[in-house]
Amino acid sequence: MRTISTTITIDATPEEVWATLSDLPRHCTWNPYIREAYGEPVPGQRLTLRTYPEAGDPVTLRPRVVAARPGAELRWVRRTLVPGLLDTEHVFHLAEGPARTTRLEHGERVRGLLAPFLGRFLARNARDFAAMNEALRVRVESMRTTP
Repeated sequence: MRTISTTITIDATPEEVWATLSDLPRHCTWNPYIREAYGEPVPGQRLTLRTYPEAGDPVTLRPRVVAARPGAELRWVRRTLVPGLLDTEHVFHLAEGPARTTRLEHGERVRGLLAPFLGRFLARNARDFAAMNEALRVRVESMRTTP
């Protein structure tokens, strides 16, 4: 198994962060990585996500939501057609921090026969996740200060 893990502190409550993170149609207005997002963040639902990695061509993903707890967690999984070849779990954990802040842990777990060969790819994804985290922080914090 290979893992990507990024974190950021956002000056807003987990509910405020969740409102922006879970509003998939509006990702195009702030998200540099997932610029197109369709579907409902509801367990069992399939999403359509178009990612724009900093290094590489755009990719369309069709993950299935496995957890969606408002203000706490959003998780989706993607599996290849060949079982055990490559399975990916994408995770957002939101935890309340001091002074009404949110600690966002954003990452991915990759399992399967191909996982050991994805080192460079995962390192690039970590940079894309960090850029998305920062854009989310700016978006949420700017919404708090806008009347």
